[in-house]
Amino acid sequence: MSHYFAYLARMKFIQRWGLMRNTRVENIQEHSLQVAMIAHALALAENAFFGGTVDPARTTVLAVFHDAEEVITGDLPTPIKYFNPAVKEAVDGLEEVAKRRLMSMVPDTLAEHYEGIYFARSEDADAWRMVKLADRLCAYLKCLEESKAGNREFARAQETIRASLDGLHEPVVDYFLETFVPSFLLTLDELN
Repeated sequence: MSHYFAYLARMKFIQRWGLMRNTRVENIQEHSLQVAMIAHALALAENAFFGGTVDPARTTVLAVFHDAEEVITGDLPTPIKYFNPAVKEAVDGLEEVAKRRLMSMVPDTLAEHYEGIYFARSEDADAWRMVKLADRLCAYLKCLEESKAGNREFARAQETIRASLDGLHEPVVDYFLETFVPSFLLTLDELN
């Protein structure tokens, strides 16, 4: 018997943005789906427009599981994770332990497949880059949605995240920001 998927099912109970007032609570399960969809699109765009050779399917799988260890650690807010180098190192160690704990629940016959999801392999570097970019874009989209709902709590985060996205000088991020993000500011009637 394996508890692996019972643990993963608890992703819906782990709330994000815990230090901030939210107009709508977001959990890591829904966040992971959004990251997966956007990472997939980034991989496709990277290949189509910017000479990339990113595997969109692999990128999507990595994105689906990118925060899975948080069923054990919870979602640690960014200001805590990056408070100082010692805290960041401790958080990284805690996440490593949580990933190993999840891996211990995977049946041996499947373990090699999940090992490559939880622990970075050099051949996945481009895919992980897309996941990290998508994760950052999703944080920005959350800020936009909260702002659109009249919640000023996310205003500073929105500015900071947008500046960090612009500072990346990643053509695929610029493409996504120009092509898809403006629609997030529209109402449903305007989308129709």
